[in-house]
Amino acid sequence: MTDGTVVSEKGEPAPVGRRVGPAPLVNAANALTVARIVLIPIFVLLTIASDLTHPGLRIAACVAFFVAAMTDLVDGWIARTWDLVTSFGKVADPIADKALTGAAFLLLSSYGALPWWVTVVILAREWGVTALRFWVIRHGVIPASRGGKIKTALQTLAIVWYLWPFDSSLAQAGPWLMGAALIVTVVTGVDYVARALRLRRGGILVHGAAGQGAGPGDAAPDHGPSGGAVPGRGTSGQDQSTRDH
Repeated sequence: MTDGTVVSEKGEPAPVGRRVGPAPLVNAANALTVARIVLIPIFVLLTIASDLTHPGLRIAACVAFFVAAMTDLVDGWIARTWDLVTSFGKVADPIADKALTGAAFLLLSSYGALPWWVTVVILAREWGVTALRFWVIRHGVIPASRGGKIKTALQTLAIVWYLWPFDSSLAQAGPWLMGAALIVTVVTGVDYVARALRLRRGGILVHGAAGQGAGPGDAAPDHGPSGGAVPGRGTSGQDQSTRDH
């Protein structure tokens, strides 16, 4: 720091709002991620205790699920806004997200509220996308899509609708919401697979060309903030670029 100006390791002024050096492991974003992990077993126990028949316990389970789902939005926003993306967050955040929704779908099917084939299709898509994310992570970042955000919102709304003890007339909206969530989940999953394959194919071609054309001491260009994504910089978890697919 010189005259109040933060400089990077290269001696250049650091971008405004960007941290010089790694973010601390203990921060608000990671605390919310941990809170979501803690809420998962609480939600599961409340749902089991309710047997999806006890109104009061169903409401409690619904609130626990909704609060946990909201932390998924807030922790990502905090991590991006305050540059608090950490390796822990990159791994724990998407796993906690999938564990929460996965537990909800499994419970709904276990109690006969949701057909098993719906749960199998949705969970296969969710965990398949997570596996693809780590498969292509060294080749670059797949930007978040609007469809992914809609998918997340529809899944959350549908699960909340199934958990809350609505009267029969309002409860009829549940299958329609879940149907919409299922369609968007499958469509965005197919789109993600296509983009992942294109990214990996392009990454292999770029690395191959760089290896053939670069001489001793030469390096492939670092696109940095003004170009494409740099592999390894905020490539998953709390980084929005790989969230909500």
